[in-house]
Amino acid sequence: MPYLLEMKNITKTFGVVKALDNISLTLNAGEVMSLCGENGSGKSTLMKVLCGIYPHGSYQGEIWFAGEKLEPEHIRDSERKGIAIIHQELALIKHLTVLENIFLGAEIARRGVLDYDAMTVRCEKLLGQVNLRVSPHTKVADLGLGQQQLVEIAKALNKQVRLLILDEPTASLTEQETALLLDIIRDLQQHGIACIYISHKLNEVKAISDTVCVIRDGQHIGTRDATGMREEEIITMMVGRELTALYPARKHQPGAEILRVEHLTAWHPVNRHIRRVNDVSFSLRQGEILGIAGLVGAGRTEAVQCLFGVWPGRREGTFFINNQPVEINRCQQAIAHGIAMVPEDRKKDGIVPVMPVGQNITLAALGRFAGPLSALDDAAEQQCIAQSIQQLKVKTASALQPIGRLSGGNQQKAILARCLLLNPRILILDEPTRGIDIGAKQEIYRLIHQLVEQGIAVIVISSELPEVLGLSDRVLVMHEGQLKADLLNHNLTQEQVMEAALRSERHVEKQPV
Repeated sequence: MPYLLEMKNITKTFGVVKALDNISLTLNAGEVMSLCGENGSGKSTLMKVLCGIYPHGSYQGEIWFAGEKLEPEHIRDSERKGIAIIHQELALIKHLTVLENIFLGAEIARRGVLDYDAMTVRCEKLLGQVNLRVSPHTKVADLGLGQQQLVEIAKALNKQVRLLILDEPTASLTEQETALLLDIIRDLQQHGIACIYISHKLNEVKAISDTVCVIRDGQHIGTRDATGMREEEIITMMVGRELTALYPARKHQPGAEILRVEHLTAWHPVNRHIRRVNDVSFSLRQGEILGIAGLVGAGRTEAVQCLFGVWPGRREGTFFINNQPVEINRCQQAIAHGIAMVPEDRKKDGIVPVMPVGQNITLAALGRFAGPLSALDDAAEQQCIAQSIQQLKVKTASALQPIGRLSGGNQQKAILARCLLLNPRILILDEPTRGIDIGAKQEIYRLIHQLVEQGIAVIVISSELPEVLGLSDRVLVMHEGQLKADLLNHNLTQEQVMEAALRSERHVEKQPV
């Protein structure tokens, strides 16, 4: 039986950098293949070649799909053949309805007039296929991320998809939304639709895959049957070595209190009757890693946005640094008090995509390179950029490459490098490893511990409970804007954290002085 997809000897270069080096892979109809590799390994580049984002002629090699040679000049060429890609950053138009998004560019018309009745019937059928119970006339902006992901899949189904490519589809989803998405993929598989699944979450890779294909540094390392394959084997293929313990042992001793937050309350920026943070108080000590856990909507991000001075709504509360009350109403004030933050949404709040990697790194610390007459000392800035890229192991062709062209993990490292140039006393990391491969995660975890050993206090927010428990000395548990528990991490379990989040009373476990 012929393959649905054959990619033969695909090679793609950017200048002198070889992003893909003679890669070949095959895929059967109804097969789910997980494509694994570190950030910058070439996964997204390979998929962009397949989808026509990088047109035929810009790469070497051949693509065969459903027995025909595929030479796409544009993404629409591959879509007409039944290939659809859903990127990590969803491509929906938020102010349009679900129906308008699904039929955008594929409208049903009769005699030049849009047939909304036919599109509504078709839309309802598509939404039923992906188990999304919303009206076709609901605005996409009113849906959660998990629901928006399902709209993207419905949009692909409307194009008679035969191969669905999902790039980090669960990076922003809850466990329940993730489970629903995996069930839908299995259902599509039963209807003969193949899937290439790109994810750094190896538990999902194991759960959904028929085969696992690993690429490293633009080369095909191997494709294996997923049955019986251990996560450790996938990691070894990805990074080229065995990883020791993912989370470094906590050897540091927290010092004196550096930060105290009292009675922090924050209101929704539009609906001012809703409290996103409700009377939250906590402290942070020098050389301490403080984890903040909770379900989606718990108020974790809103609380640290208040602390960094970027919350767009009204807020009340008092901040103390070294027992002295401080005003923090803007991020410039937070930085002046020694606070730096890696934001949750790096695309929206963390980078300037068209600017070079180097300028993104030094963006918040240009004052340290000011020379005579306030002119920038370009040599000092370039030296600092080179050191930061080396220290954080940012994979980039050069410091002049636009940061938007880097993989998500390398963008995250560049944002972290920018924060370190501010010489912070308090570092806030909101979802620091979202969409980052296992090797890069370990590097970031080691860096966090190095910073803590230097006396820097770190606040870590993560939707992955194993990450919170693996890193933190102490864990704050939030639920629906309230602080439900303040727990020492003495062999804490995920069950204990979830129980604390969902119980009615608040429990505070004081840390010994």
